[in-house]
Amino acid sequence: MGVMIAMLRGVNVGGNNLIKMEALRALFASLKLRDAQTYVQSGNVIFRTEERDVAALTKRVQKGIERSFGCCPDVIFRTVAEMQEVVARNPFAKRRDIDPSRYLVTFLASEPAAAARADALKMMTEPDELRIHGRELYIYYRDGLARPKVAWLAVVKKLKTTGTGRNWNSVTKMLEIAEKLEASD
Repeated sequence: MGVMIAMLRGVNVGGNNLIKMEALRALFASLKLRDAQTYVQSGNVIFRTEERDVAALTKRVQKGIERSFGCCPDVIFRTVAEMQEVVARNPFAKRRDIDPSRYLVTFLASEPAAAARADALKMMTEPDELRIHGRELYIYYRDGLARPKVAWLAVVKKLKTTGTGRNWNSVTKMLEIAEKLEASD
């Protein structure tokens, strides 16, 4: 049984798509997704599943959320191995001036086309720094996320896909939880 990480887009943000994490864990259990653990209130769920078809899993979880909570947020999944790659590919890893609370990874639903990627990379982002690798968009907001030069949603729009952002501290903590769950098998 594999361990997966689900990240819901736009949950409990600005008073919208309000979902209690206890209820979300119960929903995952009702969908036969085992040992569900949530991390913070933004819709991060780490769980076990036998499902290998991510598209089918996505539909199942989205339908369950809509039925239970009346909203239908995008749900992005990553395996433990994929999340380990996200951390290993950290384009800012060797830099000492990076504040993890100002560092956002956007997990994209699909890999952007080359033309869309090139278009997004042309966006003026200074002093912020933008990198794209596969299905992840890495942005370092030098002056913080409150006043970014370019909004990550604008970059995602250029990439012509959907996604959900998590700060670096959340990324590494979700990976830690997933690795512990995987090791307890």
